[in-house]
Amino acid sequence: MSKKVCLVTGGGRGIGAAVAREMAARGYALVLMSPSDSCEKLAAELGGVARRGVAQSAGDLQAVVDLALETHGRIDAVLNHTGHPPKGDLLAITDENWDLANDMIVKSVVRMSRLVTPVMEAQGGGSIVNVTTYAAMEPSLWFPASCVYRAGVQSFTKLYSDRYGPAGIRMNCLAPGFTDSLDVAKYGELAALKRIARVEEQAKAAAFLLTDESSYVTGQTLIVDGGTTRSI
Repeated sequence: MSKKVCLVTGGGRGIGAAVAREMAARGYALVLMSPSDSCEKLAAELGGVARRGVAQSAGDLQAVVDLALETHGRIDAVLNHTGHPPKGDLLAITDENWDLANDMIVKSVVRMSRLVTPVMEAQGGGSIVNVTTYAAMEPSLWFPASCVYRAGVQSFTKLYSDRYGPAGIRMNCLAPGFTDSLDVAKYGELAALKRIARVEEQAKAAAFLLTDESSYVTGQTLIVDGGTTRSI
């Protein structure tokens, strides 16, 4: 049997790159996308393939899915990962930046789902993981657009899991807290563990959701924030 295939958007740096490394270590073939050549360099290192692109572009998403199918003929796992949209004071965020946030965060997940669902249905199953944020549960004025739309992704995830669970396709969310992919060490005190996460810790959580280790988990959001959120 050929290797299982994992497609990662935002797969050149940070959490996306860490997930790519973790999935490669678990024997998956990699297909990576990121805005810069970082995805190409990482793919070369890990024996994968890559294409530059951005999550908000329908054409770029189509192209990276085509690359996966042309190279491997299958897609078993997908990590939908994108950067933060523009920030700002709540009502000062422009219509254009709200639209950009929607394209980056929600529509990218919907579009990727349209592309890979028929492939996974034909294969008899698959797993999709959407990277959101701990602040989707406890919204923060630090990053308003991200909170609003990532909460929307979590709602879509539940709907998708209901619709495509019978086809053996699982969809879950990974909701990271403050992680060392960004300069956020000062926020470590907010967590019960009194430190920020390492990208490798987020990657192991994502890999759990992407692989058969979580074969009976779907429609859920796994919060990996060191105990920052207070809701129960």
